[in-house]
Amino acid sequence: MSRNFFIGGLLAAVFASSTASAGVEVRDVRLWAGPDTTRVVLDLSEPADHKLFTLENPGRVVVDLQSARIDSAGIRLPRGDGLVSEVRAGNRRGGEARVVLDLAGDATPRSFLVRPKEQYGHRLIIELKAKGARAQAPVIRASDGERELVIAIDPGHGGEDPGAIGRRGTYEKDVVMAVSRRLAARINREPGMRAVLTRDGDYFLSLRQRVEEARKHGADLFVSVHADAFKHPEARGSSVYVLSPKGATDEAARWLAERENAADLVGGVRLDDKDDLLASVLLDLSQNASIGASLDAGEFVLEKLGKVNRLHKHSVQQAGFAVLKAPDIPSILVETAFISNPGEEQKLRQARHQEQLAAALLSGIREYFYVNPPPGTWFAKNRGAIPREVVIARGDTLSGIANRYQVSVPLLRRHNGLRDDKIRVGQVLAIPGGG
Repeated sequence: MSRNFFIGGLLAAVFASSTASAGVEVRDVRLWAGPDTTRVVLDLSEPADHKLFTLENPGRVVVDLQSARIDSAGIRLPRGDGLVSEVRAGNRRGGEARVVLDLAGDATPRSFLVRPKEQYGHRLIIELKAKGARAQAPVIRASDGERELVIAIDPGHGGEDPGAIGRRGTYEKDVVMAVSRRLAARINREPGMRAVLTRDGDYFLSLRQRVEEARKHGADLFVSVHADAFKHPEARGSSVYVLSPKGATDEAARWLAERENAADLVGGVRLDDKDDLLASVLLDLSQNASIGASLDAGEFVLEKLGKVNRLHKHSVQQAGFAVLKAPDIPSILVETAFISNPGEEQKLRQARHQEQLAAALLSGIREYFYVNPPPGTWFAKNRGAIPREVVIARGDTLSGIANRYQVSVPLLRRHNGLRDDKIRVGQVLAIPGGG
């Protein structure tokens, strides 16, 4: 073997080794912007070691991925949004891929790798949080006088998390956002009620952030809106879930471990100066009351949902959903329908059905607070004058509804602008007066 042949072979081997080591491919770059947080997601062919650092004047966040390559010409980099004014990318000598985020404001970055899940492969997530984020809204207590009820509406999923995907390509995150916005609009037209959306755009929120948003606004009820999915397309119907006792026990343990941060969890009583036994008893009392109220609210909502859609479960179910674990806020999770069922997927895409779902949810929420008005609220003071609503179910008649609510048929017609006694399934009628 000649010396030149040996050296040539050695160089080829080194080059091949270098090429193999630079085997991580950056397949896509995506950006999602929320009110206080912006996420940049790098889709990778496999996990990659990386370094994250910041530069000033102008402000930038730089991510170097070792033994990686990005086809910056082939990948369509996202436009700037939120805390990022521009995204730039390229390859450096030594087999590194670099992504630069030009900042639009002061931000604190962090990064973490995520393993493959469902339709996504390996991902590197760079999360930017605004410095000096929104201050916490003042919580209006009942003792401060008459106040509005605050309903926190939580559209499930969002951003790079689409949730379940129907056969026609419908994303759960999109339909639940549509239903949630319609519900919020209806709530905001009600006297004595105000809606707060945990997210009002297509961006990601962690489950804890969703609960924190509800607590930040002093919510009286937390409603998380979802669309179910199952491997068999025949599964269909609506369901309502509340927190299970096991889930509550796990959450109580977490709050006890962090009780120095657990102010105002139990009716304004702090936990940071209590011993373990007393703090545990106080949390148990708070959570038991919250779960009881959640079950009550869930029953009202489930009954109304059953008038516009088939029920998958005819009683309120209990599970350990993390998003339901606020110990001081009654919380329900609504599975509006099965997006994996072709028929229900089609209905979820329709504006009319979304309105019917929103009307049913509002009707259930209002009926719950009509029976259980928190002291000191406008609802408690004025519930005798609160107009009620009913969602028309199969078999209902105008005269039957008038008799049920003890109002006259002519008054019911006039109050709803009806020309005759004809009503249709899913129609919402306002009941005049109260009682």
